[in-house]
Amino acid sequence: MHWHSYTLTKPDRFKARAFAAGAILCLEALVTSGARAQSSQNGPIGAVSLGGRGWSASETASARSTDRAVGALEFSARAGIASDYVYRGITLSDRGPAIGAAAEATLALFYAGIAVASVRQPTQPAAEITLTGGVRPTIGNINLDFGVAYFAYPGEAMPGPTNGVDYWELSARADTRIGEAFRVAGGYAYAPDVSKTGAWGQYAAAGIGFEVPSRLLPQDVSASITGGAGYSWFGNQAAALGGFPLPAYLNWQAGVTMAHKKFNLDLRYHDTNLSKESCFVFTGDPNARPGGRPDPVTNPAGLTSGWCGAAFVAKLWFELN
Repeated sequence: MHWHSYTLTKPDRFKARAFAAGAILCLEALVTSGARAQSSQNGPIGAVSLGGRGWSASETASARSTDRAVGALEFSARAGIASDYVYRGITLSDRGPAIGAAAEATLALFYAGIAVASVRQPTQPAAEITLTGGVRPTIGNINLDFGVAYFAYPGEAMPGPTNGVDYWELSARADTRIGEAFRVAGGYAYAPDVSKTGAWGQYAAAGIGFEVPSRLLPQDVSASITGGAGYSWFGNQAAALGGFPLPAYLNWQAGVTMAHKKFNLDLRYHDTNLSKESCFVFTGDPNARPGGRPDPVTNPAGLTSGWCGAAFVAKLWFELN
């Protein structure tokens, strides 16, 4: 995702926050009126994150797909705030707080959803909107998810030479329990044109989760400890962006998730193996600083970015089903 450097202005930041805040209120009203406001018995507990985008409930839903009633039309929604919006190890909110909301409808094996999140990106979009759809079959005790997602960034003030960064991605994941307390998951995603750079992108990830026994917790409180790692690799960008491949990298995360009725709290550590110089090449961070090791092809000025380093993220949200 190599973008030209742009400066985020205060009006753009206010517009993004206002846009996402309005989406939260609309989605909350939609689901409260269209579905019973019940907390999930499982919630996010035991769900293993494999680098899902934004506030989408897709990964949580995969973990509990065997609990769905056959043939029933179901709705769910979530909304909340995070100290940082980190996606596959990289911040999408300039290391600042982000708010978001999501809603999803399921019928038998099929699902469709929408998520909205505030972001701070070089192209200065008003928000990030993620549209998802797919099918979640179950084979034995293995929950599968085959989906497609479209990532839209409306209102980009500085769309750059690619005329924006909207793109789509195909994904597949498998999720299963081992005994009563453990859950494992693995997944793969492919994007033919990441952020309109001209480069294809692939992502493979795996993770594990441990559900804390209820006897060790207060009444109506559940908790799990989860972690995972993923690897991203890419093709060459378009000639207008240099023609070189985006840097491949590893990302990893680990943390604890707690739930009380419909309220959830996740405390998580994220990191990658990207150097600060490669981080700038990948993100086009508009606040990048000089002083790094120059590369005559990818980063002749030796600019560095802190968007890809270690981060501790606290995320608080409510979920309705």
